[in-house]
Amino acid sequence: MATPSFLLLVADRFPRGSSGAARLGVTVSRRVGGSVARSRVKRRIREWFRRDRDRLPRDRDLVVIARPPAAALGPRETEHELAAARDRLARAAHQGALA
Repeated sequence: MATPSFLLLVADRFPRGSSGAARLGVTVSRRVGGSVARSRVKRRIREWFRRDRDRLPRDRDLVVIARPPAAALGPRETEHELAAARDRLARAAHQGALA
């Protein structure tokens, strides 16, 4: 799932029968910016995940890869973009595309 500033990868958690909330992995490369910018982007991604964890598909691992435009986003823009991607993921899971 791609947005202008983020790439989201989703994987099933194994063993398949294990239950639990979604887990997060974050990758922010040097192309995004200096250490301050990268840390800011990671904090914003983790905060979005903390708030929206229950809305994500269960038993899945989510990896968010930040693209260079992510450094220019404010907190609300970051949450809005990730929430839109989350909604697309939920629709795909509901339609069976992620099964």
